[in-house]
Amino acid sequence: MWSLIFLFSQVRGFVSFYSNGVYPLVQSARCTLFHIIPFSVGDVLYILGGLWLLLTLLRWVYYLRRFGIHKDRLLGSVLNTLNVLLCIYLVFLLAWGGNYYKDPLAKSWGLPTSKKLPKEVRIAKHKQDVKDFARFLAGRLATYATEYTPLTPTYINERALAYYREFTDSKVKENGVWIKPTLFAPLMLRMGVDGYYNPFTGEGQANMRQPLFLMPFIVCHEMAHQAGIAAEGDANLLAYALCTSVSDHTFRYSAYLNLWLYTSHRLYRQDSVLARQLEGALPTITRRHIDTLEEIYRRYHGAVSAYTSDIYDGYLRMQQQEGISSYGNVVREAWALEQARKTGLKKVIRIF
Repeated sequence: MWSLIFLFSQVRGFVSFYSNGVYPLVQSARCTLFHIIPFSVGDVLYILGGLWLLLTLLRWVYYLRRFGIHKDRLLGSVLNTLNVLLCIYLVFLLAWGGNYYKDPLAKSWGLPTSKKLPKEVRIAKHKQDVKDFARFLAGRLATYATEYTPLTPTYINERALAYYREFTDSKVKENGVWIKPTLFAPLMLRMGVDGYYNPFTGEGQANMRQPLFLMPFIVCHEMAHQAGIAAEGDANLLAYALCTSVSDHTFRYSAYLNLWLYTSHRLYRQDSVLARQLEGALPTITRRHIDTLEEIYRRYHGAVSAYTSDIYDGYLRMQQQEGISSYGNVVREAWALEQARKTGLKKVIRIF
């Protein structure tokens, strides 16, 4: 396993070989196999894995209470569990985790960055970019809100797949992307999770209890993971790039609204007056949508969502990511994408 990690982290050609050769074959095979099953096989595996872990912990408690008699069994069980977990992580790396070692999409797409600027200049530029992007998004929402039409989850799934096939160069777009409803929808609402990708079965799951106006962006985000985009910020960027490349007003509106949520949060921290002005000028339907999201947050978010966020933050940092904050990187990068679009970009969106 350590040899594999070394290859991913130190050998650039190996990452390309994995992303363009190994992963597409694995993902396409898994999606072909599990697509015909209407429920999430990955959810079932997680349930079984949770039961196994619970029984293992209970067994350890039993051995500890009779340590003098069962110390050898306890040691053997701990070693076996560690071996199982290492094998699971090895499968994770081969089945999907290697994608974490790819270059960020912003770099791959050649989007302009301010990393080389002095720190003070970079901070000032970022603050101005947030203001400019917030104004841009408010204008786009005003344009597309009047044309917004709720779509069923099935129709959103079908359209998103069609858009991936037409607008991206994904190597799995023919039979490797498709989103299923999760079995954990009530729990995911309390966890504050919109959807997730199962790296072992290759399935993308979406919480179908989320409002429909969020779903096009959520589905495209989870399909980005299936396409081989591991980083959460990059999955957001790809979803935004795809949704805003199509002529579908519902997909465009969903992308602009999702990015507005990220951007307005940052804007409120640096200029609450401007943030309130822009939000107050949003179309009536958009303000109703934001009110709906605030009501969901008040009703479901609490200790569970905070705890699970901390766990997922730790997981992302283990993968050399920036943690939960990496989701919000899309604010900076999506605005850079809009600036690059002024000079002309290729129609096909590159995945790697």
